[in-house]
Amino acid sequence: MVIDGKAIAEDVYLSLRASRPLALGIIVGGSNPVIDSFVRIKEKAAQRLNVSLARRELASDATTEDAIAAVVSLAGEVDGIIVQLPLPSRIEIDPVLAAIPPQKDVDGISAAPIVRPPVAEAVAEILVHHGVDVKGKHAVVIGSGRLVGMPSAALLASLRADVHVLTLGDSLAPLLEADIIVSGAGEPGLIKPEHIRDGVVLIDAGTSDSPTGEGGRKIAGDADPACAAKASLFTPVPGGVGPIAVAMIFKNLFALSLK
Repeated sequence: MVIDGKAIAEDVYLSLRASRPLALGIIVGGSNPVIDSFVRIKEKAAQRLNVSLARRELASDATTEDAIAAVVSLAGEVDGIIVQLPLPSRIEIDPVLAAIPPQKDVDGISAAPIVRPPVAEAVAEILVHHGVDVKGKHAVVIGSGRLVGMPSAALLASLRADVHVLTLGDSLAPLLEADIIVSGAGEPGLIKPEHIRDGVVLIDAGTSDSPTGEGGRKIAGDADPACAAKASLFTPVPGGVGPIAVAMIFKNLFALSLK
């Protein structure tokens, strides 16, 4: 079954209510098709929820100190802050994220987060929505990043799954034993049908920008779309985890506004 992430996201949006006008700030340190797509989706969601959105573009020569200053400045104007990753390599990520006040950290990636990262929330929502019992299941997470891999592994472990984490370059053999796979490698076509067993729950949270062969670009996931024929549940890219994760950003924003 191919999961309709937009339908699940719609359910989340319909559940959100705010007692006052809210504002979300996004700090962007670079431009590529994936980042631009993510930001546009967030802007559209903010508009439909009547959340004002403040976007701050870092200068092309911005330093770590500049990025921290942008976070501190924006924190005084909004109810929630997103630092759109990745930032340019010259900027140290950890000090920038540490500057986000926990009560305004809608991505759940500051030093002391109050909410869970949106992708992990999206994974949880998919599992609950489709009645997947995680306890005792063998789960494989591909990637150990702060946005997908680490929080997804922590989520599955908290639900008492047996969790195995792979990083890019590891053998994919463990996938054949997996009941649940969550992938956030950002490597298009990494997972092929021969890597998975029938009936697996395959949640593809990997997103990358790939050439189309006609001079264009497209957003692609980690899993070959042909995997859908073997999986009991399969999230396409785009249209799967992404829309739900964006909805969870706003769910986190609304929740933090009540703290």
